[in-house]
Amino acid sequence: MPATVSSCKIAASFHNFGEPPIRRPNKAPPTAAKDGPRINDDIRNAQIQLIDQTGENKGTIETVAAIRLAQEAGMDLVEISPNVSPPVCKIMDYGKYKYAAQKKATEARKRQKIVEIKEIKLRPMIDDHDYEVKMRAMQRFFEEGDKVKITLRYRGREMAHQEIGTKLLDKIKTDVAELAKVEQDARFEGRQVVMVLAPR
Repeated sequence: MPATVSSCKIAASFHNFGEPPIRRPNKAPPTAAKDGPRINDDIRNAQIQLIDQTGENKGTIETVAAIRLAQEAGMDLVEISPNVSPPVCKIMDYGKYKYAAQKKATEARKRQKIVEIKEIKLRPMIDDHDYEVKMRAMQRFFEEGDKVKITLRYRGREMAHQEIGTKLLDKIKTDVAELAKVEQDARFEGRQVVMVLAPR
């Protein structure tokens, strides 16, 4: 009988050998940090400095009591200065506060226009029609707040008549004087002259 028991144990151990190890359940992912200030029950400090809904400083008060006052006023207790001890909290309508903050951030983003540099390519012997088309494009770029890089390219024998290109660039500066100013004066880069204009 004992021999039978040991053979069963051996058989059981061989049976388990080929099976994958039992996996432990995955840990729950860490809770994401809450966006915005802490409000109401999220405020963990036992005491806070309270500013009521009228803007009056009520001094240091128990957080639980402050939350109760906010609820009685139909508002929220919002932590506005978390890095002082005790933190400063204000009774306010958090929904309206959040909306106003988002609106302010959107307006700030609109004001922060990224200035682009648009390039206009010209030839020294450009005809009047092409010149007018280029000038209209340039005017639009300046009105949109962008800079314009003018690239004047010389080909072959045109290098011997650089004064034609110089006159053309001077004409451009005069024609856009009300809209733009010279940020980088004309300079040679190989067989081309580059000038940068910026909106006024």
